[in-house]
Amino acid sequence: MTTRIDRRFATLSRENRAALVTFLMAGDPDPATSLDILRALPKAGADVIEVGMPFTDPMADGPSIQAAGLRALKAGMTLQKTLGLVADFRKHDHDTPIVLMGYYNPIYVFGVDRFLATAKAAGVDGLIVVDLPPEEDDELCKPALAAGLNFIRLATPTTDDRRLPRVLENTSGFVYYVSLTGVTGAAIADYSRVSDAVARIKGHTQLPVAVGFGVKTADNARAIGGQADGVVVGTALVDALKSTLDAQDRAGADTVTKVAALVGELAAGARAARN
Repeated sequence: MTTRIDRRFATLSRENRAALVTFLMAGDPDPATSLDILRALPKAGADVIEVGMPFTDPMADGPSIQAAGLRALKAGMTLQKTLGLVADFRKHDHDTPIVLMGYYNPIYVFGVDRFLATAKAAGVDGLIVVDLPPEEDDELCKPALAAGLNFIRLATPTTDDRRLPRVLENTSGFVYYVSLTGVTGAAIADYSRVSDAVARIKGHTQLPVAVGFGVKTADNARAIGGQADGVVVGTALVDALKSTLDAQDRAGADTVTKVAALVGELAAGARAARN
């Protein structure tokens, strides 16, 4: 089964440009503003959208994304409402791939079968669940694949050639290469190592490889976009959103436009990478 993610990366490959993959937390800073931002992203230049599922214990996330999740939870966001957010987005956009990213606990509590059916009906295309290793594929990965959803794995600098085939075994859509060890929001130290890592991963799979963690500027996006199939940006967008909020974390008049403007800059960088 071909998904929107598969089709989008195939189109970008024909156009010889890297995808811009954007991450924002569902419901941050409130559900209505979050939907407005999601709707603005494709026009601004996002090729794939990752939507964070708010969770109280986001162990792989740095302070910015942790705070975004807490703002969303405080605003009343739930997994059910996150799925509703995607469904509302789909009323106006039938083509942009949507990936839900987060942790297994909320999905487990929601119920795997119910979650997959609701996600598929809402228009979700793929999942990134950072705390489910390949050894737990029967829990969610294989059921997700059977339901027609891509299951996207993370590879890291510590994923060696013995481990990589196991990580990639049931991966689909694309491979998300985490360009450094640690939590989200840090800086990329050495772009040459990214290039080597992408080449190594491509030695094990024909899937596109998108690189994230540490991408903050158009120059970063240009550097990564010349070496990978996709550039993933999250913390920089969350920080841009946060900078527009008032002392009570309420959205400002420029919240949507400021996030969209940064997406436009990053998209221009990613698209200039191979020119």
